[in-house]
Amino acid sequence: MTQNTRPLAVFDLDGTLADSGHRQHFLEGAGRDWKAFFAAAPADPPLAEGIALCLAAAQECEVVYLTGRPERCRRDTLVWLAAQGLPEGALHMRPNADRRPARTAKLELLRRLGAGREVRMLVDDDELVCDAAERAGFRVVRARWAAPTETLKDAQEREGRT
Repeated sequence: MTQNTRPLAVFDLDGTLADSGHRQHFLEGAGRDWKAFFAAAPADPPLAEGIALCLAAAQECEVVYLTGRPERCRRDTLVWLAAQGLPEGALHMRPNADRRPARTAKLELLRRLGAGREVRMLVDDDELVCDAAERAGFRVVRARWAAPTETLKDAQEREGRT
């Protein structure tokens, strides 16, 4: 068996490849409904800019998906990725009980991925994740094609859920 030496292109999901805007209302107010938020993910429309970038990156790189979604969403996420015609690739998800900020959890995994392979790019919409990755020396493409809400940004940083 030969080891793959192609560089990695690491893609976030929500706000990068998937438009989660239609389900962000579940996170408004004090009683955030995380179960409903993630249950609605299979209906996310694709974000054309992110999809095109992922398909282009797959020409030279092995695509890897890095999401803050909890592990319990794996099946729905894999079905969604396939339905968009995206390349097969490893899907790294947050353990169900992991509530660390996205910038901490994702950077830890990004460092592990980069320990043995070149990470050509990280594509993510979370500015704090992007900042942390750049400080760590990774090349970042900031996914600014979907407008995140303050509700989602707060959830990513303070509640470690996405």
